[in-house]
Amino acid sequence: MATTTKKNSTTGTKSKAGKMENSEFHKFFVDELKDIYWAEKHLSKALPKMKKAATSPELAAAFEKHTEETKTHINTLEQVFELLGEKAQAKKCDAMEGLVKEAEGIIEDTDSGTLIRDAGLILAAQKVEHYEIATYGTLVVFAQNMGHTDAAELLQLTLENEKATDVALTDIAVTAINEQATAE
Repeated sequence: MATTTKKNSTTGTKSKAGKMENSEFHKFFVDELKDIYWAEKHLSKALPKMKKAATSPELAAAFEKHTEETKTHINTLEQVFELLGEKAQAKKCDAMEGLVKEAEGIIEDTDSGTLIRDAGLILAAQKVEHYEIATYGTLVVFAQNMGHTDAAELLQLTLENEKATDVALTDIAVTAINEQATAE
């Protein structure tokens, strides 16, 4: 197979020798996009529940912001699908389903109005962020390797946003929640 790249006029992305779109690797990439698309949609429904369960106004505001950002991530993934000439389709993500169930369990197992609950919610949210960071980081590299530069750039923006959310959650935990939660 030739290793030169050429511009694909229908998708606006580059493909190696014009054969990547039909390769098993490309199909795997699209399948993983479907997985994270489902994950983001599922998360967008869970975050308002986490906001409602939060005690700290600062944490509730962070969950509100994350809800809006997640909606943007969904739109970005739809753009990626469009760039690839694919239909935006969701495929159930077992990992995100489990992470959301874990967050729901924390809400059930902690007392309302406590910072212990908030510490648990931050833990659950950071688990989600780390899953998303791992997924988007890999998808960026996959897209780059296949020459889907436009898609890689969009996925990179989402990756950077996920990293920033993780840092923001850490800041809330360290400055406002964890120390007080240990005293409850």
